[in-house]
Amino acid sequence: AGHEAVLSCPYASKLSLLMVTWKMKCSACCLLAYRSDRNETRKLNCSERMMWKYSPDSDPALRIYPVSLGDEGNYSCEIVSSAGNFLLFSSLTVIVPPAVTLTCDKSGVVVCQASAGKPAADISWIPASNHSTEEEVHHPNGTVTRVSYIGWVNSTLPTVTCLVTHPAINQTLSLDL
Repeated sequence: AGHEAVLSCPYASKLSLLMVTWKMKCSACCLLAYRSDRNETRKLNCSERMMWKYSPDSDPALRIYPVSLGDEGNYSCEIVSSAGNFLLFSSLTVIVPPAVTLTCDKSGVVVCQASAGKPAADISWIPASNHSTEEEVHHPNGTVTRVSYIGWVNSTLPTVTCLVTHPAINQTLSLDL
């Protein structure tokens, strides 16, 4: 999320391109089309974030920038050329890095929180502990907040470290107790 996605639709440029159409797979979603004989492009139900990456007659790649969670889904690109019709399917998966915090409350419970990530982040502790508990909150937009708690009242170790693993980030936070 927030970065650029480019979905390619390869075709051999030696073929005479007549038309190229991108569709997102849902009833009222984006349609982006180019017709070469009229040098005409058309956008229907597309946000300003969806556009041609290059000139559609030379490379009909679809550019989405910045990507949002709602862009996730299946896309199709149809090329009509002198050699026939060609259909290519692409699937876009959006990942969102979580916001990570590490705190300690008055009762000596250390809290590591990975907020609003997609998919959910994994949380582990250094030193490793079998006494941590976890909670998960699933948000309506598809993101997940994961919280891990560990008691640190009777520990002789001065520092605890929370390790958050996620496809978008790996983050380590340490807390001196």
